[in-house]
Amino acid sequence: MAGSTTAYRNADATVSSYDARAVTTSDTTNIAPTRGLYIGSAGNVVVDMAYGTTITFVGVQGGTVLPVQVTRIYATNTTATNIVALY
Repeated sequence: MAGSTTAYRNADATVSSYDARAVTTSDTTNIAPTRGLYIGSAGNVVVDMAYGTTITFVGVQGGTVLPVQVTRIYATNTTATNIVALY
């Protein structure tokens, strides 16, 4: 699923997730813009935000939900595991 850098403009942050998918991290493959990420096991998470910024969330605790819209979750330097994309 290819993401769109304009999808964030249409997201209603007050609506809960309606779907979820286990994430396979990749340095080359985009995903549909998320409503958030569930981090199952602690570590760093490197993502492309829906607006296009690449950022590393450092030391994310296991069991955390990050309320972020991302279009890619990188394999390189992502040490967190059991990541679930929330839509």
